[in-house]
Amino acid sequence: MRVVRWVGVLLVLLAATIAVAWAFGALWFDAPFGNANKIAAGLLAIAFAIVLLFLRPFWRKLGIFAVLFAGVLIWWLTLSPTNDSDWQPDVAQKAWADIQGDEVTLHDVRNCDYRTQIDYTPHWETRTVRLSQITGIDLAINFWGSPWIAHPIVSFQFADAPPLCFSIETRKKLGQTYSTIGGLYRQYELIYIVANERDVIRVRTNYRKEDVYLYRTTISPAHARERFLEYIHSLNALRKKPRWYNAITTNCTTSIRTQHPPHERVPWDWRILLNGKGDELLYERHFIVTGGLPFTELKTRSLIDTRARTANGSPDFSKLIREGLPFTLPSDP
Repeated sequence: MRVVRWVGVLLVLLAATIAVAWAFGALWFDAPFGNANKIAAGLLAIAFAIVLLFLRPFWRKLGIFAVLFAGVLIWWLTLSPTNDSDWQPDVAQKAWADIQGDEVTLHDVRNCDYRTQIDYTPHWETRTVRLSQITGIDLAINFWGSPWIAHPIVSFQFADAPPLCFSIETRKKLGQTYSTIGGLYRQYELIYIVANERDVIRVRTNYRKEDVYLYRTTISPAHARERFLEYIHSLNALRKKPRWYNAITTNCTTSIRTQHPPHERVPWDWRILLNGKGDELLYERHFIVTGGLPFTELKTRSLIDTRARTANGSPDFSKLIREGLPFTLPSDP
Protein backbone atom coordinates (compact mmCIF):
# COMPACT_ATOMS: atom_id res chain seq x y z
CA MET A 1 0.00 0.00 0.00
CA ARG A 2 2.85 2.35 0.76
CA VAL A 3 4.32 1.74 -2.71
CA VAL A 4 0.94 2.35 -4.33
CA ARG A 5 0.57 5.57 -2.34
CA TRP A 6 3.98 6.86 -3.40
CA VAL A 7 3.32 5.97 -7.03
CA GLY A 8 0.05 7.88 -6.82
CA VAL A 9 1.79 10.89 -5.30
CA LEU A 10 4.46 10.83 -8.03
CA LEU A 11 1.82 10.68 -10.76
CA VAL A 12 -0.03 13.62 -9.21
CA LEU A 13 3.22 15.59 -8.98
CA LEU A 14 4.00 14.77 -12.62
CA ALA A 15 0.57 16.02 -13.70
CA ALA A 16 1.05 19.15 -11.58
CA THR A 17 4.47 19.77 -13.14
CA ILE A 18 3.02 19.52 -16.65
CA ALA A 19 0.22 21.91 -15.66
CA VAL A 20 2.74 24.38 -14.22
CA ALA A 21 4.88 24.21 -17.37
CA TRP A 22 1.83 24.80 -19.57
CA ALA A 23 0.62 27.76 -17.47
CA PHE A 24 4.12 29.28 -17.55
CA GLY A 25 4.14 29.03 -21.36
CA ALA A 26 0.63 30.46 -21.65
CA LEU A 27 1.69 33.65 -19.85
CA TRP A 28 5.06 33.79 -21.63
CA PHE A 29 3.52 33.63 -25.11
CA ASP A 30 -0.08 34.83 -24.83
CA ALA A 31 -0.33 37.35 -21.97
CA PRO A 32 -1.17 40.89 -23.17
CA PHE A 33 1.78 42.62 -21.46
CA GLY A 34 4.29 42.66 -24.32
CA ASN A 35 7.85 42.36 -23.04
CA ALA A 36 6.47 42.07 -19.50
CA ASN A 37 5.03 38.67 -20.35
CA LYS A 38 8.29 37.10 -19.20
CA ILE A 39 7.97 38.85 -15.85
CA ALA A 40 4.39 37.61 -15.43
CA ALA A 41 5.45 34.06 -16.29
CA GLY A 42 8.35 34.32 -13.85
CA LEU A 43 6.12 35.53 -11.03
CA LEU A 44 3.76 32.62 -11.66
CA ALA A 45 6.69 30.20 -11.51
CA ILE A 46 7.83 31.74 -8.21
CA ALA A 47 4.31 31.40 -6.80
CA PHE A 48 4.25 27.72 -7.76
CA ALA A 49 7.69 27.19 -6.21
CA ILE A 50 6.65 28.82 -2.92
CA VAL A 51 3.55 26.64 -2.73
CA LEU A 52 5.60 23.54 -3.51
CA LEU A 53 8.32 24.22 -0.94
CA PHE A 54 6.48 25.77 1.99
CA LEU A 55 2.82 24.89 2.00
CA ARG A 56 1.61 21.89 4.00
CA PRO A 57 -0.09 19.42 3.89
CA PHE A 58 0.27 17.85 0.44
CA TRP A 59 -3.39 18.08 -0.54
CA ARG A 60 -3.56 21.78 0.35
CA LYS A 61 -0.49 22.31 -1.80
CA LEU A 62 -2.22 20.47 -4.64
CA GLY A 63 -5.39 22.53 -4.20
CA ILE A 64 -3.47 25.83 -4.57
CA PHE A 65 -1.75 24.44 -7.66
CA ALA A 66 -5.15 23.61 -9.12
CA VAL A 67 -6.53 27.10 -8.37
CA LEU A 68 -3.55 28.84 -9.99
CA PHE A 69 -3.67 26.58 -13.04
CA ALA A 70 -7.44 26.97 -13.40
CA GLY A 71 -7.12 30.76 -13.25
CA VAL A 72 -4.60 30.78 -16.10
CA LEU A 73 -6.63 28.27 -18.13
CA ILE A 74 -9.91 30.19 -17.78
CA TRP A 75 -8.20 33.41 -18.89
CA TRP A 76 -6.47 31.64 -21.79
CA LEU A 77 -9.74 30.18 -23.07
CA THR A 78 -11.19 33.69 -23.38
CA LEU A 79 -8.60 34.64 -26.04
CA SER A 80 -10.34 34.95 -29.40
CA PRO A 81 -8.86 34.67 -32.90
CA THR A 82 -9.44 37.48 -35.37
CA ASN A 83 -9.56 38.17 -39.08
CA ASP A 84 -8.54 41.79 -38.53
CA SER A 85 -4.85 42.45 -37.98
CA ASP A 86 -1.67 43.62 -39.70
CA TRP A 87 -0.90 40.41 -41.56
CA GLN A 88 2.20 39.50 -43.48
CA PRO A 89 1.62 40.13 -47.21
CA ASP A 90 1.58 36.44 -48.22
CA VAL A 91 -1.34 35.76 -45.84
CA ALA A 92 -3.05 39.14 -46.09
CA GLN A 93 -6.11 37.74 -47.87
CA LYS A 94 -8.35 34.84 -46.92
CA ALA A 95 -9.63 32.80 -49.84
CA TRP A 96 -13.33 32.10 -50.23
CA ALA A 97 -15.53 30.52 -52.86
CA ASP A 98 -18.94 30.63 -54.53
CA ILE A 99 -20.56 27.41 -55.70
CA GLN A 100 -23.00 27.59 -58.58
CA GLY A 101 -23.89 24.09 -59.69
CA ASP A 102 -20.82 22.59 -61.35
CA GLU A 103 -18.84 25.83 -61.20
CA VAL A 104 -16.81 26.96 -58.23
CA THR A 105 -15.40 30.48 -58.28
CA LEU A 106 -12.52 30.99 -55.87
CA HIS A 107 -11.54 34.49 -54.78
CA ASP A 108 -8.14 35.58 -53.45
CA VAL A 109 -6.17 32.73 -54.97
CA ARG A 110 -2.50 33.50 -54.25
CA ASN A 111 -0.01 33.77 -57.11
CA CYS A 112 3.05 35.56 -55.75
CA ASP A 113 5.95 36.70 -57.90
CA TYR A 114 9.04 35.73 -55.86
CA ARG A 115 12.51 37.21 -56.15
CA THR A 116 13.69 35.75 -52.84
CA GLN A 117 11.75 34.05 -50.05
CA ILE A 118 11.22 37.44 -48.36
CA ASP A 119 11.19 39.69 -51.42
CA TYR A 120 8.07 39.10 -53.47
CA THR A 121 5.05 40.78 -55.00
CA PRO A 122 1.78 39.24 -53.84
CA HIS A 123 -0.95 38.79 -56.43
CA TRP A 124 -4.48 37.68 -55.58
CA GLU A 125 -6.57 36.24 -58.38
CA THR A 126 -10.04 34.87 -59.06
CA ARG A 127 -10.32 31.42 -60.60
CA THR A 128 -13.34 29.47 -61.76
CA VAL A 129 -13.13 25.69 -61.98
CA ARG A 130 -15.62 22.93 -62.69
CA LEU A 131 -16.21 20.09 -60.26
CA SER A 132 -16.88 17.70 -63.11
CA GLN A 133 -13.36 18.30 -64.44
CA ILE A 134 -11.53 17.22 -61.27
CA THR A 135 -9.53 14.13 -62.17
CA GLY A 136 -7.65 13.42 -58.93
CA ILE A 137 -5.35 14.72 -56.20
CA ASP A 138 -1.58 15.01 -56.05
CA LEU A 139 0.12 15.50 -52.70
CA ALA A 140 3.28 17.53 -52.14
CA ILE A 141 5.09 16.98 -48.86
CA ASN A 142 7.90 19.34 -47.91
CA PHE A 143 10.60 19.05 -45.27
CA TRP A 144 12.67 21.92 -43.89
CA GLY A 145 14.64 20.31 -41.06
CA SER A 146 13.60 17.33 -38.99
CA PRO A 147 12.61 14.18 -40.90
CA TRP A 148 9.78 13.76 -38.39
CA ILE A 149 7.96 16.99 -39.26
CA ALA A 150 6.69 17.95 -42.71
CA HIS A 151 4.03 20.06 -44.40
CA PRO A 152 1.44 18.61 -46.83
CA ILE A 153 0.08 20.57 -49.78
CA VAL A 154 -2.94 19.14 -51.57
CA SER A 155 -3.02 19.80 -55.32
CA PHE A 156 -6.30 19.17 -57.14
CA GLN A 157 -5.92 18.14 -60.78
CA PHE A 158 -8.32 19.26 -63.52
CA ALA A 159 -8.86 17.99 -67.05
CA ASP A 160 -9.34 21.52 -68.40
CA ALA A 161 -7.41 23.79 -66.00
CA PRO A 162 -4.09 24.08 -64.16
CA PRO A 163 -3.77 22.45 -60.72
CA LEU A 164 -5.13 24.29 -57.71
CA CYS A 165 -3.38 23.93 -54.34
CA PHE A 166 -4.59 24.11 -50.76
CA SER A 167 -2.04 24.67 -48.01
CA ILE A 168 -3.15 24.87 -44.36
CA GLU A 169 -0.79 27.24 -42.55
CA THR A 170 -0.26 29.68 -39.71
CA ARG A 171 -1.47 33.20 -40.42
CA LYS A 172 1.37 35.35 -39.11
CA LYS A 173 1.24 39.01 -38.26
CA LEU A 174 3.88 41.49 -39.38
CA GLY A 175 7.10 40.77 -37.51
CA GLN A 176 6.06 37.30 -36.37
CA THR A 177 8.14 34.21 -37.04
CA TYR A 178 7.08 30.64 -36.48
CA SER A 179 7.88 29.06 -33.13
CA THR A 180 7.22 25.37 -32.52
CA ILE A 181 6.61 26.02 -28.80
CA GLY A 182 4.55 29.12 -29.57
CA GLY A 183 2.46 26.97 -31.90
CA LEU A 184 1.20 25.09 -28.85
CA TYR A 185 -0.42 28.28 -27.61
CA ARG A 186 -2.56 31.01 -29.18
CA GLN A 187 0.04 32.80 -31.26
CA TYR A 188 -1.29 32.19 -34.76
CA GLU A 189 -4.61 32.05 -36.51
CA LEU A 190 -5.28 29.20 -38.95
CA ILE A 191 -5.44 29.97 -42.66
CA TYR A 192 -6.25 27.94 -45.76
CA ILE A 193 -4.02 29.23 -48.55
CA VAL A 194 -5.47 28.58 -52.01
CA ALA A 195 -2.68 29.04 -54.51
CA ASN A 196 -1.25 28.53 -57.92
CA GLU A 197 1.02 25.48 -57.83
CA ARG A 198 3.97 27.48 -59.14
CA ASP A 199 3.62 29.79 -56.13
CA VAL A 200 3.16 27.43 -53.22
CA ILE A 201 5.61 24.74 -54.36
CA ARG A 202 8.24 26.93 -56.02
CA VAL A 203 8.69 29.15 -52.96
CA ARG A 204 9.70 26.05 -51.03
CA THR A 205 11.93 24.34 -53.60
CA ASN A 206 13.56 27.37 -55.24
CA TYR A 207 13.75 30.00 -52.53
CA ARG A 208 13.52 28.35 -49.11
CA LYS A 209 15.60 25.42 -50.44
CA GLU A 210 13.35 22.85 -48.79
CA ASP A 211 12.91 19.28 -49.95
CA VAL A 212 9.56 18.68 -51.65
CA TYR A 213 8.25 15.25 -52.65
CA LEU A 214 5.32 14.93 -55.03
CA TYR A 215 3.03 11.89 -54.98
CA ARG A 216 -0.09 10.96 -56.92
CA THR A 217 -2.91 9.69 -54.73
CA THR A 218 -5.06 6.72 -55.67
CA ILE A 219 -8.28 8.59 -54.93
CA SER A 220 -11.02 8.34 -57.55
CA PRO A 221 -12.30 11.45 -59.37
CA ALA A 222 -15.64 11.17 -57.56
CA HIS A 223 -14.01 11.11 -54.12
CA ALA A 224 -11.59 13.86 -55.16
CA ARG A 225 -14.60 16.08 -55.88
CA GLU A 226 -15.96 15.33 -52.42
CA ARG A 227 -12.60 16.27 -50.88
CA PHE A 228 -12.53 19.48 -52.93
CA LEU A 229 -15.92 20.53 -51.57
CA GLU A 230 -14.72 19.78 -48.03
CA TYR A 231 -11.88 22.25 -48.55
CA ILE A 232 -14.27 24.82 -49.98
CA HIS A 233 -16.66 24.53 -47.04
CA SER A 234 -13.75 24.69 -44.57
CA LEU A 235 -12.20 27.84 -46.03
CA ASN A 236 -15.59 29.56 -46.25
CA ALA A 237 -16.31 28.68 -42.62
CA LEU A 238 -12.89 29.94 -41.58
CA ARG A 239 -13.50 33.25 -43.32
CA LYS A 240 -16.66 33.75 -41.29
CA LYS A 241 -15.32 32.40 -38.01
CA PRO A 242 -11.53 32.44 -37.50
CA ARG A 243 -9.82 29.65 -35.56
CA TRP A 244 -6.58 29.29 -33.68
CA TYR A 245 -3.77 27.20 -35.07
CA ASN A 246 -2.36 24.61 -32.67
CA ALA A 247 0.72 22.55 -33.43
CA ILE A 248 -0.91 19.40 -32.01
CA THR A 249 -4.68 19.67 -32.27
CA THR A 250 -5.28 22.02 -35.24
CA ASN A 251 -2.36 21.85 -37.63
CA CYS A 252 -1.77 21.26 -41.33
CA THR A 253 -2.38 17.51 -41.05
CA THR A 254 -5.02 17.10 -38.35
CA SER A 255 -7.14 19.78 -40.06
CA ILE A 256 -7.24 17.68 -43.23
CA ARG A 257 -8.36 14.65 -41.26
CA THR A 258 -11.09 16.47 -39.32
CA GLN A 259 -12.56 17.93 -42.52
CA HIS A 260 -13.88 14.46 -43.33
CA PRO A 261 -17.11 13.21 -41.76
CA PRO A 262 -16.22 11.21 -38.61
CA HIS A 263 -17.18 7.87 -40.15
CA GLU A 264 -14.90 8.51 -43.14
CA ARG A 265 -11.75 9.53 -41.27
CA VAL A 266 -8.70 7.35 -41.56
CA PRO A 267 -7.87 5.44 -38.37
CA TRP A 268 -5.63 7.37 -36.01
CA ASP A 269 -1.92 6.70 -36.34
CA TRP A 270 1.04 8.34 -34.60
CA ARG A 271 2.33 9.37 -38.05
CA ILE A 272 -0.59 11.76 -38.41
CA LEU A 273 0.96 13.82 -35.61
CA LEU A 274 4.61 13.20 -36.55
CA ASN A 275 3.69 13.84 -40.14
CA GLY A 276 7.20 13.58 -41.54
CA LYS A 277 6.38 9.88 -41.70
CA GLY A 278 3.00 10.55 -43.29
CA ASP A 279 4.04 9.51 -46.79
CA GLU A 280 5.13 6.16 -45.39
CA LEU A 281 1.69 5.79 -43.82
CA LEU A 282 0.01 6.64 -47.13
CA TYR A 283 2.19 4.07 -48.88
CA GLU A 284 1.27 1.34 -46.40
CA ARG A 285 -2.44 2.08 -46.77
CA HIS A 286 -2.25 2.19 -50.59
CA PHE A 287 -3.32 5.84 -50.74
CA ILE A 288 -0.54 6.85 -53.16
CA VAL A 289 0.54 5.46 -56.52
CA THR A 290 3.72 3.45 -55.99
CA GLY A 291 4.70 2.47 -59.53
CA GLY A 292 5.45 -0.94 -58.03
CA LEU A 293 8.43 0.51 -56.14
CA PRO A 294 9.46 -0.10 -52.52
CA PHE A 295 8.82 2.96 -50.38
CA THR A 296 12.47 4.06 -50.08
CA GLU A 297 12.95 4.09 -53.85
CA LEU A 298 9.57 5.73 -54.44
CA LYS A 299 10.47 8.57 -52.09
CA THR A 300 13.88 9.04 -53.69
CA ARG A 301 12.35 9.28 -57.14
CA SER A 302 9.55 11.60 -55.95
CA LEU A 303 11.88 14.44 -54.92
CA ILE A 304 11.13 17.34 -57.29
CA ASP A 305 13.61 20.02 -56.16
CA THR A 306 15.88 19.78 -59.22
CA ARG A 307 12.92 19.73 -61.62
CA ALA A 308 11.34 22.74 -59.90
CA ARG A 309 14.54 24.79 -60.05
CA THR A 310 14.99 23.98 -63.72
CA ALA A 311 11.35 24.86 -64.47
CA ASN A 312 11.55 28.04 -62.39
CA GLY A 313 10.20 30.62 -64.83
CA SER A 314 8.35 28.30 -67.18
CA PRO A 315 4.59 28.59 -67.73
CA ASP A 316 4.69 24.77 -67.89
CA PHE A 317 6.00 24.53 -64.31
CA SER A 318 3.35 22.03 -63.21
CA LYS A 319 4.00 19.76 -66.18
CA LEU A 320 7.79 19.91 -65.89
CA ILE A 321 7.96 19.04 -62.19
CA ARG A 322 6.01 15.83 -62.94
CA GLU A 323 8.16 14.55 -65.78
CA GLY A 324 9.59 11.14 -64.93
CA LEU A 325 7.71 10.73 -61.67
CA PRO A 326 6.43 7.20 -60.87
CA PHE A 327 2.79 8.17 -61.33
CA THR A 328 1.56 5.06 -63.15
CA LEU A 329 0.15 1.94 -61.55
CA PRO A 330 2.04 -1.31 -62.17
CA SER A 331 -0.83 -2.57 -64.31
CA ASP A 332 -0.88 0.57 -66.48
CA PRO A 333 0.58 0.39 -69.99
